[in-house]
Amino acid sequence: MSEFLTLDSISLANKTVLLRAGLDVPVKDGVVTDTVRLTRLIPTLKDLSQAKAKIVILAHFGRPGGQRNAKYSLRPVVEELQKIWGQPIAFADDCIGPVAAAAITALPFGQILVLENTRFHAGEEQNDPAFAAQLAALGEVYVNDAFSAAHRAHATTTALARLLPHAAGRLMQAELEALKKALGKPQRPVAALVGGSKISTKLDLLENLITKVDVLVLGGGMANTFLAAQGVNVGKSLHEVDMLDTARAIAAKAVVRHCRILLPSDAVVATALQANIAAQTVNVNAVPADSMILDIGPQSAAAIGEALKTCQTVVWNGPLGAFEFPPFDQSTVAIAKAVAYLTKQGKILSVAGGGDTVSALTHAGVTEDLTYVSTAGGAFLEWMEGKTLPGVAALEVTQ
Repeated sequence: MSEFLTLDSISLANKTVLLRAGLDVPVKDGVVTDTVRLTRLIPTLKDLSQAKAKIVILAHFGRPGGQRNAKYSLRPVVEELQKIWGQPIAFADDCIGPVAAAAITALPFGQILVLENTRFHAGEEQNDPAFAAQLAALGEVYVNDAFSAAHRAHATTTALARLLPHAAGRLMQAELEALKKALGKPQRPVAALVGGSKISTKLDLLENLITKVDVLVLGGGMANTFLAAQGVNVGKSLHEVDMLDTARAIAAKAVVRHCRILLPSDAVVATALQANIAAQTVNVNAVPADSMILDIGPQSAAAIGEALKTCQTVVWNGPLGAFEFPPFDQSTVAIAKAVAYLTKQGKILSVAGGGDTVSALTHAGVTEDLTYVSTAGGAFLEWMEGKTLPGVAALEVTQ
């Protein structure tokens, strides 16, 4: 991961700063239901406000398809951000043109203005240079604090950075520093916990991780596919029959790379996926034909816990069972608490990310106990896959 400028290395005083923020938060009936991304924006807002900069926020919300759509207005998000900020936040009904320019002119230094959804213009997702130029004309400095959008090569994440002096905001800085420590230049041994329903959606992830980590722990549906590839009868469990050869190929490559793949040895099974249904714990070689694996078993969780004790770095993406449906949350919770304990004891550096992963950690009550929990979904996954993130590359210092 290359070097990038931060707020400490760029002139901000009395400047108009175009701040790319991650405001794409869940909203139901006009009410924001998860404020984590908004809360994490506050350190950057504080630094910019203290520098007496005009803070002009650029952000997308939903998928309006390049057209104005009231359903995807940022107004409800701005109202919630204003509550968190504790001071008035201005709002402009467009992100370019006279409306935006007039709002910026009227904005006092040290105050915040949010411009309307950048995706109301087709040029945003097209990474259109002309659209980026219209945005650049509104400010003097560009700051990107939206790691959650860094995997998109859009006008406000890439093209704009090439037109103005630029830097990473505090959240972006924290994300990049955590990721560098986790897989860029980690303390070894490194373990990766990967869950999820399908190998096919995380093939690039698995291919990359077996070259980077020492222990690869698999759970969820993808673990079932690996078990089936070994000849285990997984009953009615979710697995991909057409990916068995792929699973075997990945396992073979892992051996060559000296990466140990840790699969469940026991499992919690039931005849259907529903909360509080009758369940039993069985050896993975004894899954009833009418049942499905819905969580790894206590023996497997204990083995994972022991493996983690031998590591210095842990990266996590994806719950290891159907944690939304008790009692199939027990092993994910147990492992989450083990990771949290080792982190608090200073034994490991732990980094986790992905929407379901964050939900699982919240369910376990340990979100604040890991070294870093990323709120980014797709960007975090693509980083784990070893891909270059356009929004990050645009911030890198050119030599």
